[in-house]
Amino acid sequence: MKHLGTGIGWRPEIADAVERMPGIDWVEAVAENLCPGHLPDSLLRLRERGVTVVPHGVSLGLGGADRPDGTRLAALAERAQVLGSPLVTEHIAFVRAGGPLTASQPLEAGHLLPVPRTRDALDVLCENVRIAQDALPVPLAVENIAALISWPGEEMTEGQFLYELVERTGVRLLIDVANLHTNHVNRGEDPAKALDELPVEAIAYVHVAGGFERDGVWHDSHAHPVPEPVLAILSDLAARVSPPGVLLERDENFPAPEELERELSAIRERVRTKAPVSGESATVTAPAAEATEPDPAPDPARQRLALAQTAFLSALVAGTPAPEGFDRARLAVQSRALTGKRADVVAKVAPELPEILGESYRPEFFAYAQARPMTGGYRRDALDFAERLLLAGQPENAEARGALTRWWLERSGPAPLDARPVTRWLRAARFALRRG
Repeated sequence: MKHLGTGIGWRPEIADAVERMPGIDWVEAVAENLCPGHLPDSLLRLRERGVTVVPHGVSLGLGGADRPDGTRLAALAERAQVLGSPLVTEHIAFVRAGGPLTASQPLEAGHLLPVPRTRDALDVLCENVRIAQDALPVPLAVENIAALISWPGEEMTEGQFLYELVERTGVRLLIDVANLHTNHVNRGEDPAKALDELPVEAIAYVHVAGGFERDGVWHDSHAHPVPEPVLAILSDLAARVSPPGVLLERDENFPAPEELERELSAIRERVRTKAPVSGESATVTAPAAEATEPDPAPDPARQRLALAQTAFLSALVAGTPAPEGFDRARLAVQSRALTGKRADVVAKVAPELPEILGESYRPEFFAYAQARPMTGGYRRDALDFAERLLLAGQPENAEARGALTRWWLERSGPAPLDARPVTRWLRAARFALRRG
């Protein structure tokens, strides 16, 4: 396994600062935010200096009931090749549910959700990981995620689940010590026990990040300083094995570069002072995975997992009843968190919307989201939100309504349609004739 050293998550907002930071050996960039033909100049300059760039995927949904989408896999592979990366990373999570396996409406979470630690989920995950390994030109490492809630009826601890995943697939691990802390606060799981059970020799690198606690719930925000409990878990891990790489994650609310550098120094110190005497980091060699031909029909484990994940996600984003055994209060917290993240990402994808709507953006978006689960990407979500407002005659301010209409027209073609079917048909026909 390549020795990576100390790194930081590359984000456009801190690109200049990252280039100037001393001692940065490598960076990690969100794969879905990169266009292979138009890489940011900052990343190109870093690569020219010999700084390793690792693409970090967030949308594969390897823990979902469906097999990995070939188009998404090809896109991740392309980014790894263009960047000359030694590996790529993804998450042990699901991000969508519904669809053909359940004969129901497809639903998008817009966020990483935990998979149940059951035999069904492990069998599905192992096959999905092997499919991804076959499609990628470099090794794959998968990350443990933070969770607000626990699945009922789990059959394994996180350490046992990850140990068997590695044993069956040879996949490497990206261990996020901040997520271990999150699961300690939210699910009562002992980080030391998790590390005891983990195959630490399979670690490709480690994430370190900050968060905050509210009403007894830890939120893995990536927008706050790294707290001492997270650094303590890093120390515990570093006393067991020398990780090939350690990376600081920060996604928003960026502090001054000097503060980021202080956090990086603290991370280096924890790893250096707690490193095993040998100073060597063990690795595992992933066995060549056999090509997996998709079955013509869903197997029972996939279908059972699909039904469970769809019911769970529907309760979070569509207001359906909570499945039996779940903590309803925690489901409500998770639901609000998903809606808030959805509003935040739409505001980044379409920054004109909060500019046009002002202080009414978030309450209007929350009202929209409660009635409209996300079934596509964030750009589609932004367009649907704007259309819903315009069909309702909103905003009331004529100038703002005009600005929103122009924004929608520039991106959608025809004007937002009246609710009446005849009007919808006439406008659609007129647009088709105009295009013809």
